[in-house]
Amino acid sequence: MEILHDSDNKKGVFYIKKDKHRIAEMTYVFAGPSKIIIDHTEVDSSLKGQGVGYKLIEETVQFARKNNLKITPLCPFAAAVFKKKADDYNDVKA
Repeated sequence: MEILHDSDNKKGVFYIKKDKHRIAEMTYVFAGPSKIIIDHTEVDSSLKGQGVGYKLIEETVQFARKNNLKITPLCPFAAAVFKKKADDYNDVKA
């Protein structure tokens, strides 16, 4: 399952496509030059129980680390994961 990424340096999305349709996505917006805000996560019910939401967050965290960005997890799902994995994501949490 390949996670794709699109960004225009104002907003971006990590997503998974199947048959030309997005079946999972996590969107974010830039809040200045060194911070992004995760504002939405959605995963199709056909992927339930596969940890796809976690994989999208992990991909976003790796992107933030690579680009020296901090993350504010505004989306309720992302906020819950950041709270649960606080020790793992402390370095990128704004």
